[in-house]
Order: sequence, then structure tokens, then C-alpha cells
Amino acid sequence: MNVRRRLIPAAVASALGLGALTACSSDSAATGNTDKFDVVASFYPMAFLAQQIGGDHANVTSLTEPGQEPHDLEISTKQRAQLEEADAALYLKGLQPAVDEAVGQTGIKTKIDAATLTHLEDHGTGGHSHEGEEAHVEEHSDEEENGRDPHVWLSPVKYAEIAQGVGKAFEKADPDHAADYKKNTEALVTKLKGLDSDFENGLRNTKTKVFFTNHAAFGYLAERYGLTQEAISGVDPDSEPSGARVRELQQEAKADGVTTVFYETLVSDKTAKTLARDANLRTDVLDPIEGITDTSRGDDYFQVMEANLKALQKALGAK
Repeated sequence: MNVRRRLIPAAVASALGLGALTACSSDSAATGNTDKFDVVASFYPMAFLAQQIGGDHANVTSLTEPGQEPHDLEISTKQRAQLEEADAALYLKGLQPAVDEAVGQTGIKTKIDAATLTHLEDHGTGGHSHEGEEAHVEEHSDEEENGRDPHVWLSPVKYAEIAQGVGKAFEKADPDHAADYKKNTEALVTKLKGLDSDFENGLRNTKTKVFFTNHAAFGYLAERYGLTQEAISGVDPDSEPSGARVRELQQEAKADGVTTVFYETLVSDKTAKTLARDANLRTDVLDPIEGITDTSRGDDYFQVMEANLKALQKALGAK
């Protein structure tokens, strides 16, 4: 994938009314050397946290532009220089190898690895899962360090744990505004707890607990709410499932009352639609929220998560 210029996800507008991000120009001054606390985030979920917590005191930029698949990100020489000028870098080690390498090579004082702020689990790297077993997680090249699943932001509880750690890091790095960072963190955590309650209540009583997806990003979500994620194994987003896997999923769909194959917004829907056609199932979007675009079902993390909840309720037959 070609290196792309860095943009700020405009839709990182604060769900708590803290203000939208300002688009970043190619001038490196847009990242560092401002009169604010300059934070470079690796991709949307990290940028969203930084803006929510930093509020008016933070100048947040993202290395991954809207619509770009974050796993494939490459870092330009200019972006490396911009990292050097920032006050802090917020990233999730194990998800974007290019970012891990770039942050590790910079002299930036405050490096916040979200993976250290919560417990990452090994949801498995092969086969498929049934209730009580580990959920299958599709392998990405170098995505999972030591087999750990990095998609922690899709659990409101784990995202809240990360938010608390980020808040403390901001307080330490910019003590003049520590009180505001603490207040903003508390407000964000409260809202995430509310989202967790919405999911828990909304998915408590369903006809089935199994859902199919072409990207196994939802292991933490499934684990939290008693669901079973079935990903189409052994394929990349643009390839079709094997005949054996289709037959296996067809049988499971009948056995477990599965109605829907989910696809996502940042990759091709070809795999999901192939499986759905062959298994006589519906398709719908379940967004891993790796970025916000014009086609996203919402303008920010909270809105898209609520849309995900509605999609799951429909597919699982919530009562």
C-alpha cells in the first residue's frame, strides 16, 4: 500500500461536547510546537480518547487517515519527524507494526502504549469457537504480539480502563491542566459504563448467541456479552471463503439459528456476501470502528457502537 499523507479524522468530534479536531496540514507545525499539548495518535480509537480527555488543551492528530485500513499503515519520513515534535504519542502496540517501530525510534518523551493499560487476551488464532471456548481471531501480519488480540476498544469496559490510564499519563505529562484531564476522563468513563449497560441489557435475551463476521475483531465484545464470534478463517478481506469453510458455516448457521453475516466499512464486503449467498443468509454491517468515514453509521465511537448494538440485536433475535 502506498504511503498516504496524514490527515485528522474530522469525525473525532467529541461525544461529550469537547470540540472537533482541526484538520492537519502538511506543515509539521500543525503537529508540534503549538501552544497546546500536542498528541500524535496512531488511529481513530486512540485519537478519540486523546481528544475526549485532552479537550481544549490538546492538539490531537492521527497517523491514519479516514478510510485507510489501519493495519496496512506505512509511516513517511515527514510523519516520523512530526512524531519527534509532539509532546506525546498514543498508540496500541501490536496493531500497527509501522507505528510501533516509528514510536520506538523517536525521542518523544511521553509514549503511551494502550496495550499496557488493560489486559490483552489470546482469543486464538485458528479454527472456530463455540460457547465456552476461545473465540477465533483472524491473523493479521504482525498484528497480534504473542497471539494477543489488540481489538480492546470494542469492549466498553476495556476501553474505559485504557481511558483511565491515558488520563493519568496526560496529567503527568501536562500537570498545568491535570484537573481538567481528570474531569474529562471521569466523564468519558461514565459514558462508557452507560454504553456497557446498554449492550448488557440489549443482548441479554436473544434467540441465538452466535454471529458470523469476516474480520475477527469482536472477541472482547463477544466475551463480555456472552456471545460467540465466528470468523471466516484462512482468508484475507478480499478473498473468498473455501468451500469447506462455507459448508461448515452453513451447518452451524442451521444449528445455531444464525441469520446474518457481518461485514465492515473499511474492507471489501465480497467475502461476507459470498458466504451469505451460499448459506442463504442476510448481510449487515458490524463496524470494528478502526476509522470513521462518510459511510459509517454514526459520527463518533459512541454512535457507531450504538449502531453495532442495534445490528446485533436484529441479527441475534433480541427479545
